[in-house]
Amino acid sequence: MSNIRRLLNFRFILHFIGLTLLFEGVFMLLDLLICSIYDTESTLAVAKSLLITVSAGFLLLFFFKANSEDNTTVRDSFIIVFLSWLVLSLFGTLPFLFSDSIHNLTDAIFESVSGFTTTGSSILTDIESIPRGILFWRSETHWIGGMGIIVLVLAVFPHFRVNAMQLFGAETSAVVFEKLKPRLIQNVKRIWFIYLVLTLTETILLYLGGMDVLDSLSHAFGTVATGGFSTRNASIAAFSPYIQYVVLLFMILSGINFALHYLAFTGNFKRIFRNEEFRFYIGLIVAVGLLIAFYLYMNMDYSVEKAFRFSFFQVVSIITCTGYSTADYQVWPYLPVLFIFLLMLIGGCAGSTSGGIKVVRIWIAIKRIRLQVKQLIHPSMIRPLKYNELIIETNHQNLIFSYILLYLAVFFIGTFIMSLFGLDIKTAAGSVATTMGGVGPGFGNVGPADNFAAIPQLGKMFLAMLMVLGRLEIFTVLIIFTPSFWRI
Repeated sequence: MSNIRRLLNFRFILHFIGLTLLFEGVFMLLDLLICSIYDTESTLAVAKSLLITVSAGFLLLFFFKANSEDNTTVRDSFIIVFLSWLVLSLFGTLPFLFSDSIHNLTDAIFESVSGFTTTGSSILTDIESIPRGILFWRSETHWIGGMGIIVLVLAVFPHFRVNAMQLFGAETSAVVFEKLKPRLIQNVKRIWFIYLVLTLTETILLYLGGMDVLDSLSHAFGTVATGGFSTRNASIAAFSPYIQYVVLLFMILSGINFALHYLAFTGNFKRIFRNEEFRFYIGLIVAVGLLIAFYLYMNMDYSVEKAFRFSFFQVVSIITCTGYSTADYQVWPYLPVLFIFLLMLIGGCAGSTSGGIKVVRIWIAIKRIRLQVKQLIHPSMIRPLKYNELIIETNHQNLIFSYILLYLAVFFIGTFIMSLFGLDIKTAAGSVATTMGGVGPGFGNVGPADNFAAIPQLGKMFLAMLMVLGRLEIFTVLIIFTPSFWRI
């Protein structure tokens, strides 16, 4: 025990977790306000949840005081990030349980983890029967988790700047970023400002399309956070084509590196269009969207507009890992379904709210393979691998390939484990791919027309673990369970 104390700064770790609980309490307070207006029957449940969460946060802050002078390490940062997400998800179950919207702890944990990790997979079989205040909390979990609770704490409490880079790196994507300004805390605040602007803008546009205020907010939370929880059983298919196009647009925007959004705010559009990841991301959406639209038009008796809308909505929803649906893609021809599955693995851009392997990793891997082929043809050729005019060092290239291989290895092992719970191979693979990537709907019995209610309880807990693993990009979690992490 003394060795562990020497390894970790428990005072700072528990203090930071206390802060995250207070932030969760702030969002519960907002939900309490919503309940008082739209759903008085859930007021008591949310009030109890708020009291317990805030009390736990204040107790941690009272007994474990910390300041910017604390001697924290990289180990502390990994533990803070991992525990913060677990604690956040655990306390997030309280409104579901106290309102009796979800009747057992396992299902509540699954729904809460799915919300905070912006996965959007659900065990609810009749969403419209759930009180509106609880559905709003469900959507709030998306918005909190979309940009990351650690990022939010850093933005509001800049006195933790000494440890900010370590915490930021442990929670966010460790791939190549489009840099904004040299000061991290300023960047975090800019990103949250953009996140807020996108959310408010979409909320207004959805309201103008006929949604009420609560539905507009809920779906804006789910879109900008690329989460996918809806207030309707039919998801976005329950709304007009106008609503579907608005959601489609904001899903595309939310799948883009938020650093590029800041460049757009400053008018630096040339740098955006020169960004290789952005071009590959948009090109992939256009190419696959048009191909699937053609297949639907030729094989599904759709009009041109309907084939275009259904195709691009599902393509964008899957690649950005949002998970909203307007059609059951499992009834489509084989080739479009294959593309949907591949997009589920790829995911969106680094520095966005989306999940998956990330477009930038796939693009750099493709460039590395192309360069390797050229060097086999011309052995004397010496040419460095460049991304956005920057040379990518060999160790960074190896890290990217290692992550892709690790991601696929976890997918195959996870599929095997889920098959042991009695799932057919299609459902097992679909459930693992969608939870790891934070997508929402999968394949087989967990497709867009179904949900995860029938998954065995142990299977749900395993999938919840995969959600956290995917949200923290595997390495953050894997490092903690490595023996060398605990050696002095």
